[in-house]
Amino acid sequence: MATLYVSPHPDDFRSLLALIAAEFCTSSCLRTLTEDPPASLNARSRPTLLLGAGEGDSVLSGASAVAWYLANQGNRTGIDTKQQSQVWQWLSFADNELTPVSCAVVFPLMGVMGVDNKLQQSSRAELIRVLKVLDQALEPRTFLVGETVTLADMAVATAVLLPFKYVLEPSDRKVLTNVTRWFTTCTNQPQFLKVLGKMTLCEKMVPFTPKTNAAANTKADNASPAVDSADATANGPPKTEAQLKKEAKKREKLEKFQQKKDMEAKKKTQPLTEKKAKPEKKELGVITYSVPTAPGEKKDVISPLPDSYSPQYVEAAWYSWWEKQGFFKPEYGRKSISDQNPRGVFMMCIPPPNVTGSLHLGHALTNAIQDSLTRWHRMLGETTLWNPGCDHAGIATQVVVEKKLMRERGLSRHDLGRENFIQEIWKWKNEKGDRIYHQLKKLGSSLDWDRACFTMDPKLSYAVQEAFIRMHDEGVIYRSKRLVNWSCTLNSAISDIEVDKKELSGRTLLPVPGYKEKVEFGVLVSFAYKVDGSDEEVIVATTRIETMLGDSAVAVHPADPRYQHLKGKMVRHPFCDRKMPIVSDEFVDMSFGTGAVKITPAHDHNDYEVGERHNLAFINILDENGLLINVPPPFLGMKRFEARKAVLQALKDRGHFKEIKDNPMVVPVCSRSKDIVEPLLKPQWYVNCTDMGKQAADAVREGRLKIIPDHHLKTWFNWMDNIRDWCISRQLWWGHRIPAYFITVNDPSVKPGEDMDGHYWMSGRSEEEAREKAAKRFNVSADKITLRQDDDVLDTWFSSGIFPFSIFGWPNETQDLNVFYPGTLLETGHDILFFWVARMVMMGLKLTGKLPFKEVYLHAVVRDAHGRKMSKSLGNVIDPLDVITGISLEGLHALLMDSNLDPVEVEKAKQGQASDYPNGIPECGTDALRFALCAYTGQGRDINLDVNRILGYRHFCNKLWNAVKFAMKTLGDNFVPSEKAQLCGEESVSDRWILSRLSAAVGLCDAGFKAYDFPTITTAIYNFWLYELCDVYLESVKPVFSKAEEDSASQRQALVCRQTLYTCLDVGLRLLSPIMPFVSEELYQRLPRRRPQSDPPSISVTPYPNTEEFCWHSEEVDRDMEFVMTVIKTIRSLRADYNLTKTRADCYLQCIDSATVSLVQKYSLQIQTLSYSQAVIAVTGNQPVPGGCAVAIASDRCTVNLMLKGLIDVEKEVTKLMTKKGDLEKQMEKMREKMAKSDYKEKVPVKVQEQDADKLRQSQTELEKVKEAMDNFRKMM
Repeated sequence: MATLYVSPHPDDFRSLLALIAAEFCTSSCLRTLTEDPPASLNARSRPTLLLGAGEGDSVLSGASAVAWYLANQGNRTGIDTKQQSQVWQWLSFADNELTPVSCAVVFPLMGVMGVDNKLQQSSRAELIRVLKVLDQALEPRTFLVGETVTLADMAVATAVLLPFKYVLEPSDRKVLTNVTRWFTTCTNQPQFLKVLGKMTLCEKMVPFTPKTNAAANTKADNASPAVDSADATANGPPKTEAQLKKEAKKREKLEKFQQKKDMEAKKKTQPLTEKKAKPEKKELGVITYSVPTAPGEKKDVISPLPDSYSPQYVEAAWYSWWEKQGFFKPEYGRKSISDQNPRGVFMMCIPPPNVTGSLHLGHALTNAIQDSLTRWHRMLGETTLWNPGCDHAGIATQVVVEKKLMRERGLSRHDLGRENFIQEIWKWKNEKGDRIYHQLKKLGSSLDWDRACFTMDPKLSYAVQEAFIRMHDEGVIYRSKRLVNWSCTLNSAISDIEVDKKELSGRTLLPVPGYKEKVEFGVLVSFAYKVDGSDEEVIVATTRIETMLGDSAVAVHPADPRYQHLKGKMVRHPFCDRKMPIVSDEFVDMSFGTGAVKITPAHDHNDYEVGERHNLAFINILDENGLLINVPPPFLGMKRFEARKAVLQALKDRGHFKEIKDNPMVVPVCSRSKDIVEPLLKPQWYVNCTDMGKQAADAVREGRLKIIPDHHLKTWFNWMDNIRDWCISRQLWWGHRIPAYFITVNDPSVKPGEDMDGHYWMSGRSEEEAREKAAKRFNVSADKITLRQDDDVLDTWFSSGIFPFSIFGWPNETQDLNVFYPGTLLETGHDILFFWVARMVMMGLKLTGKLPFKEVYLHAVVRDAHGRKMSKSLGNVIDPLDVITGISLEGLHALLMDSNLDPVEVEKAKQGQASDYPNGIPECGTDALRFALCAYTGQGRDINLDVNRILGYRHFCNKLWNAVKFAMKTLGDNFVPSEKAQLCGEESVSDRWILSRLSAAVGLCDAGFKAYDFPTITTAIYNFWLYELCDVYLESVKPVFSKAEEDSASQRQALVCRQTLYTCLDVGLRLLSPIMPFVSEELYQRLPRRRPQSDPPSISVTPYPNTEEFCWHSEEVDRDMEFVMTVIKTIRSLRADYNLTKTRADCYLQCIDSATVSLVQKYSLQIQTLSYSQAVIAVTGNQPVPGGCAVAIASDRCTVNLMLKGLIDVEKEVTKLMTKKGDLEKQMEKMREKMAKSDYKEKVPVKVQEQDADKLRQSQTELEKVKEAMDNFRKMM
């Protein structure tokens, strides 16, 4: 067993790091002690990890080494070399950047000795600077490396633990939104909570007395986190009286200093409150639209925009106006949909959601992608239709209404009868069934609601009936008795997609409907069959012992030498006089168990095929309710799982039982009723899929149908090439009743038929038609025919399979069918590729002779931030409306209480919610949710959705909002845009660059939509608005507008600049519109129009920008600006190094050649503006630069010289650098001593050696920079 020695001090972040890493460690053999490691281990600091028996080479000492070892055991150090390198990088950042500055700020507050007061005062600013670097790195990420918590998160989080507890006030945390969000996410992980408990963040930075753990041993009572972790005197002698007095004086000084600060703050309270009152309101972010606007009327766009972006304000009123104006209809803007449109037709039907359903994130992803594509095609000018619809969801709807009836009226469907029950369902559908349509509208989905279809509507029901009859008449649909997935609770067959496969590792007790006690699964029972006519026995094993009552054979492998002598022999059933053959079949695995297998053809899919091959008896021992039939007493009439216990006991009583042992297995569970699914022999209707499957496979092989992404092709061909016939019967009342009739002929010349004999079944559009067809088949008069319609209904997937053409009125020739069928695209989740997509392709080809669409785009499946499937029992199912409007943690808990989970699962789910959403889910808005879902689609088969990242895109909306507000103010009220976006030839270098970047964004979006590459689109739009338009262009042109009135040339330049700015806003919003429809419409409506009389009324029907019109992309301009930005960033970095926050300094740029000088001079205004420089002077390499400059290399072509002389307190800076130099030299000396030890290479793990070498290299580089800076300063003295 390993032993971990840690400090008992609650703030020793080094020990806390080791403890957190231990929580992630998969090994349970770890003992933790809060005491010094034994002297024999030569470990001078804690944490120390003793591996095994304590030999010298089994000791790890120091937080990094111990944490790496433990985290690596739990696979938390990166999944590949790249991630491991990134983890090392963050470990180094925590050790070298964060820890020193964190300690410098916190330790004086704790009264720890040996910290320079001056350094402490300046280090708070340095801490914020370092954390801002971290904040920027975390902006696009949930965790530092990859998609889960790694050692990088543990190390950096513990390095900032003390600042978050004692230093970072609420105002600091507002600045560091990404760091705070990430830190809260980490510390609410169960492993962190177990070590740290529930954390309280700092409200005000004040001196405090460190607490010690009550359980700590006395040796550690005076330990501070620094002393122990920094390998100093944590466990040394107690402090002297003089030391204690000195500390008390220091605390007294700090308290006086704090009181002085408090008094100053008090004096300024009144003006400060007034000044901050407005932003405080803004911080809430909830601004509502209050102008009275009737539904369908246009929203008020005359009133000024609110100060900040608020989803509630932005998303109000637009949708009903879009709908009333008919923008979503293919008829919009054209006389007739039949007229030829040179731009083409785009048609896509929605994957019809269940009428019982409410929106989940899978729907949200589907609709974000589909609506973005639809809006893009509409803006391209194509005749565009996105057709809505809803599925009747046979089983789900019947279950919902049955539960409602029982709850409200105490009635079952059988009490009401079929007709009355169906009326109850229609009543429920008319009251509640359009809920999901309202939710889809909330998502901004631009569907043509006038064409909405319900699969039980007369039009679609007629198409379903016609499809069945045509396929039955052709012999493609036939009657057969086979094994089906049977739910005893529902009394119906169910499809494979409605069967959840529950994996068990061994013996497990599961709840089953209809049983008071839980039922045992996950065990393998072995028992013996006696060989007839001998004393021999054959031992077989099963996980479903009750099915042995239906056994009709024992199978062995034909090559198994153990059973060669038993070929042709029989075994005797212990509970009846049945004799069963021993058959040879190659499906038997000789290496599993005894190599002999019991065969139950009527209750197992594999056994069914063996039974068919060997012509065995099919003995059905279960009725539709799960009661035993065709079995001897005492088992007759027993419930199946009660019989499980009875059979086992009977085998024991008769001496046939051998053993019972744990067995990993998969249990099939009905997703609707939670019942255990039974394979059951039933006469059902089947679709022969052999030829249709081949045609569907060939369509893809020949390129007529394209499946994107192509990694799904393997799955497609695997299914299509090995397709089985499809069972389409369901024993329900709600659904399309099968239009087939069983025939009884009242004529002695015709023998009576059996239910499973297809010859005695006839399909028809009416009883009369079926009777006429039957009379013709049996050559008798119609009056001798008696008909009984099948009570079953069709599988819901049957009506879904013809959805792409039934919605347009097939089999009738309609205008919509001629224009919109075949469709253009089918977009859906990859999990229903077979259940829905394949069946649409097969039935489309069979019934119309055409493929239903040209392309299939399959999106990923949404999972939670940890990669887990969304499941109610985990508490990680998210309603997208809760992301849009926000919900508290209590609100999330309340949703669990309304669910059907048992109390244990509710508590587990609550813990999951508290960990993932400690502060609930903030209001993100529809646009941010859509943008995030589109941005996520690059992750492949699964999307690990982090709500915090969605919030990041809400912040993007706010930046967008502020940028447009600022730009409109800059344009002015009287601005008139030119009629066409074009270059006038007078554009500045900034104008040319931003128009080049705009054109590049147009090209990326165009290519992205064509390739269904949504992350490329979102990245292009995000980067253009944020990093190019806001960060660079808007800043660089401020001097142009400030000098606009100086002379006519300045006025002309400002006018050109305004036209460029307008083009960027206009095009930028149009690029954004398909993905963020609400905020783009709100802002676009505020812009003046190029041609007010003829321009479209909404951005949703405005042309999408194309590369033919916006063809100004210049690689040369981009390259030049990239160089200029490198120079600007270098100057900014130097300014930050020397704390030049407000002071402007002259900047001398030493260039390698005259071409670079010319380039710098060309962009001198941009460099001066964006780097906050006083003057920018370009000089060639051989020209001297004045003394007193700080120097940094921008690139191989340019060196930056920033004039500092006279701007800073040189002596003070040199003193600070001297201190830093001394600290670095001490660190390096200590590291060299450690590495120089004779046993270093043998004892220290290779990874730790590499880490030490990296630290030494980094310290050396830092030391050289410090010396260089000191030399520069000395030249100024």
